[in-house]
Amino acid sequence: MSADPARAHLDGAVVAWAREPFLAETDWRRDDARFEALALALFAFQFEHCAPYRRFCERRGRTPADAQRWQEIPAVPTGAFKELALTSFPPERTAHTFRTSGTAATSRGALHLDTLAVYEASLRASFLRHVLPDVAGDAPVHMRVLAPSDRESPDSSLSHMFDAVMREVGAAGSGHWVRDGALDVDRALRDLAALADLPDAPVLLCGTAFAFVHLLEALESRDRRFALPPGTRVMETGGFKGRSRALSQGELHAWIDDRLGVPPARVVNQYGMTELGSQLYDSVLRQPTAPRRKLAPPWTRARLLAPDGDAEVAPGEVGRIAIVDLANTGSVCALETADLGRAIQGGVEVLGREPGAEERGCSIAADWMLSGPGA
Repeated sequence: MSADPARAHLDGAVVAWAREPFLAETDWRRDDARFEALALALFAFQFEHCAPYRRFCERRGRTPADAQRWQEIPAVPTGAFKELALTSFPPERTAHTFRTSGTAATSRGALHLDTLAVYEASLRASFLRHVLPDVAGDAPVHMRVLAPSDRESPDSSLSHMFDAVMREVGAAGSGHWVRDGALDVDRALRDLAALADLPDAPVLLCGTAFAFVHLLEALESRDRRFALPPGTRVMETGGFKGRSRALSQGELHAWIDDRLGVPPARVVNQYGMTELGSQLYDSVLRQPTAPRRKLAPPWTRARLLAPDGDAEVAPGEVGRIAIVDLANTGSVCALETADLGRAIQGGVEVLGREPGAEERGCSIAADWMLSGPGA
């Protein structure tokens, strides 16, 4: 936890919420009063301790003194994390940094953390709730990860998440199919053959959609198919482009069904980003009879904004996705994602990127954060 008493109190409140048991659907019901109180307190703390964010809010004409509702907390474009270190703690207290994907020639966003306690409490609760809701708490899960380990990729939030879950619930033999930046096809084939021979055991394949495309291309080139146990589930995240093709999410899920024997109803897409402390997941395993949409943990809220400004669109209309995530205690809790979506039955359907939004929003936000309030 943070050394700052006020931050430690906020950290503790979010961690306690994330660690509450969930035994029935009602255990994760929305608690609007609890969320709003914590959100406004966190906004006040971050406004005081993160100077670039304070300047941004002042240019937007919004301060904690006049914010009455969590919806009034100004959201920073995620692209601003490429330009500035948005932290609410002294730089020397940085304990871990996650970076967005990119190359040496491109700017990479960074989430600096002074503690991993809040981040890990949030990721654990959401992952278990949405990806493993039908698995008993003490049942080992046969995990295979199409991503590098956190030792090989220490600045990857995704690798950290997979390894944190694997350490807690992974069965013997769980491991990674990506090593030294490449997919180990031979190991994947051996593991798939062994997993297919298991009884109805909980099996989890997880990784980026791009990595699954590579695996499926390899299986297709070798004319290999597997029938994994009925208890298998797949968690994929990210875009849907491979070396030689681009495909929709539906096409990827159908391909997974064809080559791995895992039906689309057991494929969970995760919506997350490095700049957030929490993730949203498809509802298919948690609420199998409801429409597929992204569900957030109760300490996270999504807003759908009109094309310009902060007004919310009418229910069912397409809007810009902005997220208030209380697990972002050490940086900025309100983010604008540059994605489009619509609200569906208490969740969000993510529709894709807003053309040009990140570049434009990032430029304006960085200018405001680097200049004084009257500039």
